[in-house]
Amino acid sequence: MNRHQALEAGLTALAARDTDIAAALAEAGAPEPRVLEPGFAALIRIIVGQQVSTASAAAILARLTAAGGLDPQTFAGFDDAALGAIGFSRAKMRYGRALAERVLDDRLPLDRLTGDDPLAAHDALIAVPGIGRWTAEIYRMFALGDQDVFPSGDVALREAIRMLRGLDARPDIPGSDAHSAVWAPHRSAAAHLLWRLYRVRRGVAVLGADR
Repeated sequence: MNRHQALEAGLTALAARDTDIAAALAEAGAPEPRVLEPGFAALIRIIVGQQVSTASAAAILARLTAAGGLDPQTFAGFDDAALGAIGFSRAKMRYGRALAERVLDDRLPLDRLTGDDPLAAHDALIAVPGIGRWTAEIYRMFALGDQDVFPSGDVALREAIRMLRGLDARPDIPGSDAHSAVWAPHRSAAAHLLWRLYRVRRGVAVLGADR
């Protein structure tokens, strides 16, 4: 089953048992899966997207791509001035270099991480400085095709839960985890739909709904 088929199957299963999901699907339409090729380029893209707007991340990624920085060997050779000109903060310079070093010396064997062993993949990813739960879960969903991930650290997803359920306030991360637990084993499908719902209602580009 490919990513499109898995997403469609997940949404169908969720809509059959959750009337709010069915209503959101009717309102926003079926989302497309966000797919990234596994590897350094996917992870550095996600790190760039940490805590910045979609537009800012796109601008930085365009400069990084033009400089050849989606290759770990090339990235490792950039000095602070080069990365600063691309748009990297001091913290993200450290995170990017730590990632490049671990990919190059095989401490992070990205070619051997799979969605079939999500816990092992998660543990390997969060061992890298700068990769926390959100980054690991986004990589697992978009690059490894894990079908049961809900990145509760994503503010747009938590706001979309508030919209979906008609809550007075946006849930915090533990609250989001509790809400999303009912969507297992199709939490990735729920996340894609909620990103799309947020995009439709707010008219603002978000990670899971815009390339």
